[in-house]
Amino acid sequence: MATALQQDAGNPLGVSDAEWEARQQLAACYRVFDMLSWSEMIYNHITVKLPGDEGAFLINPFGLHFSEVKASNLVKIDILGNKLGDSPYPVNRAGFVQHALFHRHLPDAHCIMHTHTTAGMAVSSVEGGLRPVNFYACNFAGQIAYHDFEGVTVRDEEGERLLANLGDKRVMLLRNHGILVMGRTLPEAFIKHWSLQRACEIQVATLSMGEPLMVSDDVVAVHQRDLHMAQVPGGPGAADFAAMVRLVDRIDRSWRE
Repeated sequence: MATALQQDAGNPLGVSDAEWEARQQLAACYRVFDMLSWSEMIYNHITVKLPGDEGAFLINPFGLHFSEVKASNLVKIDILGNKLGDSPYPVNRAGFVQHALFHRHLPDAHCIMHTHTTAGMAVSSVEGGLRPVNFYACNFAGQIAYHDFEGVTVRDEEGERLLANLGDKRVMLLRNHGILVMGRTLPEAFIKHWSLQRACEIQVATLSMGEPLMVSDDVVAVHQRDLHMAQVPGGPGAADFAAMVRLVDRIDRSWRE
């Protein structure tokens, strides 16, 4: 984290160092998502809890494209969706209702990501969901929750069913809707989303060609057991996310402002 975000653009909001670092990391993530073509007009959300600020988290300003998000224009809100500060931007209710629910009830859900990628929505819209037909899909076998589509997520009462269907998992396919992942850190959530997106893309391509080769349960178990041996030191997703931030910096460094 410190390496990826060195030499920032100062702290124009005068917030704590911890909040400014969280703002920069989240702003960088929005730009990374846009670079990877995971933007959806002005919709979808990535949120992070603010360290040392109980019940507060950051969310994107409603009305801005992911490519326009900066550290300074992220909106700080509480669990009820109230803005904490004088941001001129509104917040999409469909964002804070779902995200606030998980941030409130799941202490380990530091970062939450929700997208409507084509591959993610496609796989969430077929019987069986994600199947163990490729390397990345095997990462998630037995670890994905599913929640039936109930319309746009703006009603608080849907929360009980979301939590019940999630259970002890931290990756969910919202049926007919898209991807939802959570992480103890933003980089961890990022690598989960990236891997799940790749799994979905490859499944869509594979099933278009004919009958897929299914990976057996025994091989999936070995695969999941040994995955840690292929990880770079620094925590899940840390090196991956830092590499993406370096790529974003080559395009546009305004997210740091």
